[in-house]
Amino acid sequence: MKITICESKEALGEAAARDGAERIREALRLRGEANIIVASGASQLAMLDVLVEAEDIAWHHVTGFHLDEYVGLPITHPASFRLYMWERFVRRLPLPLAAFHYIEGDRPPEAERRRLGAILAQHPIDVAFVGIGENGHIAFNDPPADFRTRKPYLIVELSEASRRQQVGEGWFASIDEVPRQAISMSVHQIMKSRAIVCAVPDLRKAAAVKASLTGPVTTEVPASILQNHDQATVYLDPDSASLLRA
Repeated sequence: MKITICESKEALGEAAARDGAERIREALRLRGEANIIVASGASQLAMLDVLVEAEDIAWHHVTGFHLDEYVGLPITHPASFRLYMWERFVRRLPLPLAAFHYIEGDRPPEAERRRLGAILAQHPIDVAFVGIGENGHIAFNDPPADFRTRKPYLIVELSEASRRQQVGEGWFASIDEVPRQAISMSVHQIMKSRAIVCAVPDLRKAAAVKASLTGPVTTEVPASILQNHDQATVYLDPDSASLLRA
């Protein structure tokens, strides 16, 4: 794992996007196709603004997946991660993707988990764009996360901390509106990615960043598993990195 501290949130987004874009280009050069995972959330906005403008990427040979979606939430809900992916990534690309496999959160969750797992098995991931949650989660793998399961997607219970983060970011008006379950890509599946680009801005993430990057690898801090990936780079801004020397 490599840590890069950027001078601002905007510089973080640019650096993470440049890194991920070059890894996509490399996969396209080597195999003629690329497979990616794209995260949602406020922390990814600056990165996505740059990624969609990246030049010399044959997006029509790129297949995309996203990390998680709330169980029971329709795509029309403002907090839907499917809606986020469409509005902030897929529709902004200069060429249509080969495919983007959305998690359909309003389908029966067990069947949807299995459906996506079968598709993902045919698409080894070249680069995963991820973040770190305020409680150290990665995707919606809240502590204590399951590091052992080999299932590509899981049906998870969302912790109160995760649900409060969603309210704090403005996606829901109150915690009572936040669904209690989600379909999430598993920790093991994320770690199978050839490269991981992790963008983590903002002061509210500082404690989770310190625990994830300098503490022990533990299921109580799910993102700490990134320490075990030799092609993972974590991009921070001064705020999110502020406790690393404390």
